[in-house]
Amino acid sequence: MKITIVLGAFLPVPPIMGGAVEKCWFALAQEFARAGHEVTLISRAVPQFPRRETVDGITHLRVAGFDTPRSLVWLKICDLIYSWRVKPVLPPADIVVTNTFWLPILLRDASRGKIYVHVARYPKGQLRFYGHVARLQSLTHAIAGAIAEEVPQLRDKISVVPNPAPVAVSSAAPLPFAQRQRIILYVGRLHPEKGVHLLLEAFAANRETLADWKLVLVGPSESKYGGGGAEYDERLRSLAAYAGHVELTGPIFDPRELEARFRASRLFVYPSLAERGETFGVAPLEAMAHGCAVLVSSLDCFRDFISEDETGFVFDHRTAEPAQSLGRKITALAANESLLARVADAGYRKSFEFSLGNVAAQFLQDFERILK
Repeated sequence: MKITIVLGAFLPVPPIMGGAVEKCWFALAQEFARAGHEVTLISRAVPQFPRRETVDGITHLRVAGFDTPRSLVWLKICDLIYSWRVKPVLPPADIVVTNTFWLPILLRDASRGKIYVHVARYPKGQLRFYGHVARLQSLTHAIAGAIAEEVPQLRDKISVVPNPAPVAVSSAAPLPFAQRQRIILYVGRLHPEKGVHLLLEAFAANRETLADWKLVLVGPSESKYGGGGAEYDERLRSLAAYAGHVELTGPIFDPRELEARFRASRLFVYPSLAERGETFGVAPLEAMAHGCAVLVSSLDCFRDFISEDETGFVFDHRTAEPAQSLGRKITALAANESLLARVADAGYRKSFEFSLGNVAAQFLQDFERILK
């Protein structure tokens, strides 16, 4: 099979600047190539990489892109310009996968492949323009339902294939729970929609109860990397100074260092508030794959792999006082380490279902269904 994967305008591949979507599709591209398929991966050009090269069986084509703008309007304009640049370099293929906004609308040339839209964001009206595509691929059943509600006439074109759990860098198994430090970890963009301020507020409000715990926040606050910008960063640092025992590391792009952070921690908290933005949550699944107990907000998209008190924990972010709700949950878990250990182990085993090999096989089967 000839497979083209078109990633967005804002982050390069290999994912030296992070990006959950970029990490997932880079790993999947490698798995497709190992299975004998002809893979082309198109991504943003950066000075570190040549515009065209073939590595590990993947042909990389890199197109001039942009830093992430703060304005949603400018983001869509940048995506449009990038999509126009991508269109003429697309090779002939059987399948063309993309998560860009404009390319599925612009692409009408059947020789470039059946259009496989990776719906990486909550649908916001754009899918009504995608009637000609072959597939609308959702990451979770909750988002598949939202897609079907928006475009019921395209219900038969919807499939559910999850993100893969990131592959461990180390060949060793994660540390047993009892040998880990009392660290609460967050990994992701430092942006208001991710609820990072709620986590800091909850930790600060319970700093005496959590005196022997440390909070570590990993991720970028800069707007160009999708963070909340200087004002939000200042707010977080002020809360961190008040709470004490808080480390803001900035982004960590080295996979070994990032993996070490996951494997040192007991509890991973992902308090996302993005009701119409979050579609899966790679970071919680990555934490589970490294043996962390995981606590998430009550967004529906997490339900495919997190069940309360079984494979993870959930707090109600829709209450009038979400920081208090989160704080109560964290302090209760900190006081019940046997429960944390049991759920961390169950989450670790649940993550096996999302192995790269399993998920790549699901994608290839879905591609075959389309071609038949």
